[in-house]
Amino acid sequence: MSEAVTQLTESLLQQFKNETFVLLNTVDIESGGPTSTAISWIYAENASTLRVALDNRSRLVNNMKQNPLITVTVFGEETVYAINGRASVRQDPLQDVPFNMCCFDISIEAVRNALFYGAQLSSMPQYVKIYDQRAAEKLDEQVFAAMKKA
Repeated sequence: MSEAVTQLTESLLQQFKNETFVLLNTVDIESGGPTSTAISWIYAENASTLRVALDNRSRLVNNMKQNPLITVTVFGEETVYAINGRASVRQDPLQDVPFNMCCFDISIEAVRNALFYGAQLSSMPQYVKIYDQRAAEKLDEQVFAAMKKA
């Protein structure tokens, strides 16, 4: 993918149907500079919309409310993608979750291959949750179910 497209590829759409982690890049409201945070409560509503849930205590919530321009960086099959878009509040607070969260929809404006020329990922990055596995699974189920209902 050398040129930008305005929707997720089929491969990315499938990746976002399962739990994955991304870097969510926003414009910091205090410094005016870029900021990046790893998140995993994200999924594809469809090929042109991503949905994310964030703890309302996160700086990202105010950043996105003040400046909706965002970039989602995702490690895909053999490459890294930068997904540019605009965030809008879908539901605040997100219902049916155990703490105060905000749910955003991201309208995708461009999807670009962000890996430097001549490189290819040899494997997908992996992560493990280091707290109570049952509690993590229960919370993930609650958050994703609430996001899908929002």
